[in-house]
Amino acid sequence: MNIVKVGSYEVGQGHPLMLMAGPCVLEGYERSLMIGQAVKKITDKLGIPYVFKASYDKANRSSYSSFRGPGLEEGLKILAQIKKDLNVPVVSDIHETAQVEKAAEVLDILQIPAFLCRQTDLVYAAAQTGRVVNIKKGQFLAPWDMKNVVKKAEEAGNHNIMLTERGASFGYNTLVTDMRGLAIMRELGYPVVMDATHSVQIPGGQGTTSGGQSQYVSHMARAAAAVGIDALFLEVHDNPEEALSDGPNMVRLDQLEKLLTDVLAIDKIVRG
Repeated sequence: MNIVKVGSYEVGQGHPLMLMAGPCVLEGYERSLMIGQAVKKITDKLGIPYVFKASYDKANRSSYSSFRGPGLEEGLKILAQIKKDLNVPVVSDIHETAQVEKAAEVLDILQIPAFLCRQTDLVYAAAQTGRVVNIKKGQFLAPWDMKNVVKKAEEAGNHNIMLTERGASFGYNTLVTDMRGLAIMRELGYPVVMDATHSVQIPGGQGTTSGGQSQYVSHMARAAAAVGIDALFLEVHDNPEEALSDGPNMVRLDQLEKLLTDVLAIDKIVRG
């Protein structure tokens, strides 16, 4: 397996489980920082390498009126400050090739959203930066089809790749997660990530917004740890009911430590 370096962390076979966590979208500097500080306090206690995540722009929204975030310029300023304040790597979504160069100046991980994982120019441009590229498997793709997406990044000369599972479309407004996918994608030679919060999303399930079943996030995270993962992706919030995006599938901050403790216990058994 290729070992991927994220900041001072190493991710992959034989290295500690990494966490990427934070609000779905940047909700201003103060609140986003507060969430990051709370998560970091927990990860420091548990000895988990932590990457702060939040989107500067959520371009793939259910409706035109949905909150998208502060945008590229302001969002990257906020992420750069949080990166400095917390002294941790940061990750955010990129949606267009025009965003890649500026985003790579701040982000340690460039994330390709699931809906865009087959956008050749975007994947290639992200990989050309040399930054770690986390590619979310599309809801419409089989896990073995990710080999073609990986090849696009490799063609740019980049082997700093991670692959993320976040569920597959099953009928209307429903996602299911085939845990075999984690093992299958891992066979492609790169670290795999479980996105346990988007996996319980109900896409478009509330008409103009997506719903979710946050009560099942911990089940998804524990099951993925039992299969074997290299990193865990969670959207967390101090008050999901107030969250400006993806509230129904977020983890409450006050439930995060228990969830991570359970996952680490399973991860320890799997790793032997």
